[in-house]
Amino acid sequence: MDRHLSALQLARIIEVPAGARPYYKALAEAVRTLILDGRLAVRVRLPAERHLAEALRVSRTTVTTAYDRLREQGFLESRQGAGSWTALPDPAALGAEGPWIVPDDAGRLPLHCAAPPATPYLGDAIAEAGRAYHRYALGMGYDPVGVAPLREAIARRYGERGLATRPEQIMVTAGAQHAIHLVMTLLVGPGDPVLVESPTFPHAIDVARLRGARLVPTGIQEDGWHMDLLTGAMRQSAARLAYVIPDFQNPTGHLMGDAERAALVAAARRHDTTVLADETWAELALDDVGRRSPLAAFDTDGRVISVGSASKLWWGGLRVGWIRATAALVRRLALFRASVDIAGAVFEQLVVTHLFDRLEETRADRCRSLRASRAALTEALREELPSWSFTPPSGGGSLWIRLDAPVATPLADAAAARGVRIAPGPWFGVDGTLERYVRIPFTQPPDVLTDAVHRIAAGTGSYGYRPGEPLTPTL
Repeated sequence: MDRHLSALQLARIIEVPAGARPYYKALAEAVRTLILDGRLAVRVRLPAERHLAEALRVSRTTVTTAYDRLREQGFLESRQGAGSWTALPDPAALGAEGPWIVPDDAGRLPLHCAAPPATPYLGDAIAEAGRAYHRYALGMGYDPVGVAPLREAIARRYGERGLATRPEQIMVTAGAQHAIHLVMTLLVGPGDPVLVESPTFPHAIDVARLRGARLVPTGIQEDGWHMDLLTGAMRQSAARLAYVIPDFQNPTGHLMGDAERAALVAAARRHDTTVLADETWAELALDDVGRRSPLAAFDTDGRVISVGSASKLWWGGLRVGWIRATAALVRRLALFRASVDIAGAVFEQLVVTHLFDRLEETRADRCRSLRASRAALTEALREELPSWSFTPPSGGGSLWIRLDAPVATPLADAAAARGVRIAPGPWFGVDGTLERYVRIPFTQPPDVLTDAVHRIAAGTGSYGYRPGEPLTPTL
């Protein structure tokens, strides 16, 4: 089934400045911006010109002229009698080498990756794990679902968050990315539609592409998820799996409310979609946001699979993550895992088991440092790059920054030349969108972030652009 937006849905997200003239040009620019920002996905059928004109209360000629302009620019494709679909004039893709694997060759500040340093409690946990390690050396050392004490600790934590969980529902993995890979590889086949947010975690897109899946991006708006757009995309695409990040979404930082969570799971039940919920940042609320139930708390038939990780709370170098699912699916995943890596390292699992005993202390320490870094980054950006806009998230570890021109890729290149690696928006999107955004994490110390912003600001003129100056993109 074709994906489409109604006239009222499109009219609600179009942002045309008051008094803009000529209106058709401003309307075309507003739709083009939605596409480039990833808030309006590619290959979505737009409403008929007459219907959109009625919704916007303008003449049909105005909308027809705007559609013609979008077609000329390559942002709209039409077929007689079938309608018009959003498009891109020159879809881009990541290079073959991938931007995440880069040599540490010039001492660049690594702001392309939202990775906090190790918790100070790591040393004590390593010592405790060392004292218990010899007992596990008596066995084979292979446990595809993970060592029992860690599975019990993870299940207990889900219970504390309001989701009763048995250890049999937990599978320990080599990080969240490994968990996503296992689930998608088991459940998604070539050609299967997979719904993803736009923007989203880039490695989830990578896995779906490796499986030959058909990506179905649905845009996250400036104020978060619009459930009718998300569930409409789910229904229209008959998505087999939906990958979502409801807790401090990466990279936007949005937090999904309980009513939205309930609506998402209900829609997945209606349309027979499995939901893969990435909870990597769930423990790191920096402000008082109240209690949020895990997405799976709204599940009644085992279709929500949760993924978590030790990397953001404790340290990425531990390479420990987990999957929460039905006990039956955990058994299937364990059997499938035998063809991948058999089992995880026992010692690191024991370390994380002991770190769970210090979870509240770790959260308090981590949140204090992230708040200080968030404050330093926002202050530096507002002082040196005031024309860039962002909303400081209430949790997580990154700012999703809207530039005043679609220049994210050359900006990232210029920043790299000044010794700072940042992640341009297209890394987080599908089909070359999101050129007006960059992600800058606040997981580094405040002085590092202040220095990084100074370097970025100093390099913005190296490709003919300074923030606040108008720039006409080449189409």
